[in-house]
Amino acid sequence: MSKVITMIPVRLAASRLPNKPLLDINGKTLIQRVYENVKAAIKGDVCIACGDEAIKKEAEKFGAMCVLTDPNLPSGTDRIATALKEIDPDGTKYDIAVNFQGDNINVDPAVNNRLIKIIEDTNCDLATCGMVFKSLKDAENPNNVKIVMGLEKGETQGRAVYFSRALAPYIRDENCPYRDYYHHIGIYVFKTDVLKRFLNMKEAVLEKREKLEQLRFLENGCHVQALIVDKIKLIENAPADINTPEELEAFRNLKI
Repeated sequence: MSKVITMIPVRLAASRLPNKPLLDINGKTLIQRVYENVKAAIKGDVCIACGDEAIKKEAEKFGAMCVLTDPNLPSGTDRIATALKEIDPDGTKYDIAVNFQGDNINVDPAVNNRLIKIIEDTNCDLATCGMVFKSLKDAENPNNVKIVMGLEKGETQGRAVYFSRALAPYIRDENCPYRDYYHHIGIYVFKTDVLKRFLNMKEAVLEKREKLEQLRFLENGCHVQALIVDKIKLIENAPADINTPEELEAFRNLKI
């Protein structure tokens, strides 16, 4: 049985919604609601990787394990890797680390249990997930990242060979039956030793070109498996996360 920890990276620096993690949603802060969702769904420990002292104080208030990290770390992956190094300096306490974003109030954490199993079954370095694009227009949008992977009909899991903002892979034969494009959902589960290595990995050429951090793992020889899922939300008619005052008000109106 793998020893699992879920790391929730959080910081206050959100320009569109200041102090977002500490905003009240019907009696509980956003970060408390995300933490409780994770705690109820994923086996193992849960730790909040805090980018600010105010978040650490809030986490301690509702009894969460937490670690204060440098607010200037460049990414959530750097934040959880740094926090994990502090919690487990010799790398023996945990085998697998889940990265669950601190504003994903409406993302179902249970999908990570399936990604944990993929790592256990395939011995891959990290696992992530995606969904089939419903329209070509959405797939063509460079803000929607594509997973390049080859799946036969009926398959839902395979090796990710690339991630791109471009529409990929190209379909040369108009009669080719493989026509799906896969939308990358930024949920990751790592082997903990890969996270430790990440702190020493340099920003890679393709990562610089596409501005996609996940390419750093591929360029450094990591085996990435991807799972295609049908749904990712807890409440289907609500946003996956909160980024605007309007989305905040929408969640308050849900009376959760």
